[in-house]
Amino acid sequence: MQKKIAFYGKGGIGKSTTAANVSAALAEMGHKVCQIGCDPKNDSTRLLLGKVCSQTVLDMVKQYGEEVRTEDLVHSGFGGVQCIEAGGPEPGVGCAGRGIIVALEKLKALQALPEDAIILYDVLGDVVCGGFAVPIREGYASDIYIVSSGELMSLYAANNIAKGVARYAARGAVRLGGIIGNSRGIANEQALLEEFAKRLHTSLVAYIPRDRTVNKAEIHRKTVIEFTVDSPQAAIYRQLAGFICENTALSVPTPMSFAELEELVLDYGDE
Repeated sequence: MQKKIAFYGKGGIGKSTTAANVSAALAEMGHKVCQIGCDPKNDSTRLLLGKVCSQTVLDMVKQYGEEVRTEDLVHSGFGGVQCIEAGGPEPGVGCAGRGIIVALEKLKALQALPEDAIILYDVLGDVVCGGFAVPIREGYASDIYIVSSGELMSLYAANNIAKGVARYAARGAVRLGGIIGNSRGIANEQALLEEFAKRLHTSLVAYIPRDRTVNKAEIHRKTVIEFTVDSPQAAIYRQLAGFICENTALSVPTPMSFAELEELVLDYGDE
């Protein structure tokens, strides 16, 4: 099954945790899965590998140059999920976006991504520019999911990401698959996210409650799928993974103005 997915969202919103749990659930279902972390922190695949990946694409290219091999870049994680971290420069040095461009181009040149796998890109989404927009702009991913809470700045980042999707949808196959709500426990959060998704011409495809189980699993460097197999939280991730596999209701989003977004948050926050 070939599906090319990208998860975007504001830094710290729980995007990598959500992505790793979805990848684990997909692997559990019998799918071949490859998760690619597109963030210089290279921690996207930590819960799948049980550690932070120290062999990033950029590090390996720097070390081996043209001699770098696919097996230097691809690491096996929980359930056989293939894990790749693009890597990036040290804080304050170089351009992280440029690093993502170089990493994805090298993976493409090596034909490192399996043709029959579900490919999941986990991309920092505070700024949709340069390298961070590559999965959208260059057609690496076609199904975009935005992880957001009901907090204003998380919605602001989500709205900006939707603008990027709308822009590149005009010239390619990229579409918005939906909003994944990752709860912060604020008032009327689910209703707000549902309305926000509706305004963007998409839907809230999952609402993940705030749960201590997630934190416990992260402390043990595991996904919830592995750590608490039969928990309600694991069931939510499995349901989301199943939905993503079958989802064909993809859309070109209709982003809001910041003034409209502020008014929306005020309406729900005051109720």
